[in-house]
Amino acid sequence: MHVPDGFINAPTSIATGVVAAGALAVALRKAGDELDEKTAPMAGLVAAFIFATQMLNFPVGAGTSGHLLGGALAAVLVGPWTAILCMSTVLLVQSLLFADGGLTALGTNVTLMGIITVAVGWGIVKIVTVVGPNSPKTVVAGAGLGALISVPAAAFAFVGLFEFGGTADIRLSTLMAAMVGWHVLIGVGEAVITALTVSSVLAVRPDLVYAARHLLSPRPLEIRTDPKPVTS
Repeated sequence: MHVPDGFINAPTSIATGVVAAGALAVALRKAGDELDEKTAPMAGLVAAFIFATQMLNFPVGAGTSGHLLGGALAAVLVGPWTAILCMSTVLLVQSLLFADGGLTALGTNVTLMGIITVAVGWGIVKIVTVVGPNSPKTVVAGAGLGALISVPAAAFAFVGLFEFGGTADIRLSTLMAAMVGWHVLIGVGEAVITALTVSSVLAVRPDLVYAARHLLSPRPLEIRTDPKPVTS
């Protein structure tokens, strides 16, 4: 889904750049509420995992490509604001070092893959965890459903941006069929991977899953004192 230079016109690219910059400014302030001694290292691992999966691109037609996105997974594991920072960092490195997505389209790519996927995925997770049973299985179900919906949502948003500012000679119906149709299938695969990953982490370290923090019951503080020695 990485948008190359010149695929979207300058006014639209500037607009998405402003949106991305604004979201990043808010995320930098809000991420402090999510990061702690456990979340910070986890954020690095999440960014590395997403970087690796996004490097596997395959063509889906109409001059576009598809790959796993990872926004919902990042939001579930480290929180939505930290997830936006992780996704944006990955997209910046890919653009600068691997020419995967153009520099002039960086704002567009961050908006599509780093903001929309996180926002949609996290929103679905919150809805599922509120209406569903208070259990780890609900978090896993919400993560999978969030991934399933967030991927085609980002593809649909891309088609909308292309309608307003696309420069390539591609029929909108062709682009819609290629992007949304294929990304529905990608969403299915991402949903499975996301659910399995979250389930595995919950099984061994539930304290590392941000979306499951409400399931951890706080332990009361216990102060033990050594018994007084018996004197004869």
